[in-house]
Amino acid sequence: MAITPKLTPLQQIEADRLARAAEKPKREFSEEEKALRKDRVAKAKDALARSVGAKGEHVAPARAALKSYLQKLNDPKQPDEAQFETLIQAPFTAPPKKKTNDRRF
Repeated sequence: MAITPKLTPLQQIEADRLARAAEKPKREFSEEEKALRKDRVAKAKDALARSVGAKGEHVAPARAALKSYLQKLNDPKQPDEAQFETLIQAPFTAPPKKKTNDRRF
């Protein structure tokens, strides 16, 4: 009977993570998907670069959404074309003004 060394909790967590990573199959992208992803990355980076000098309350959240998109590029759930175009245009289009109930004339 062999004596197995005890792992520390941190070592056990790391071993479990490596075991899960080994089980997961690698996702292969077709040439068409690679071209689409490359085009989207270029558009997102261009929108980020152009929106540096933009002003308004809507700019910061829109830039954060673009950065988040670039960070999560390898996630399986990606926005469709309409959502992506909205994401690209968000820093440059001001949201409609909110209507108030002020009855001042």
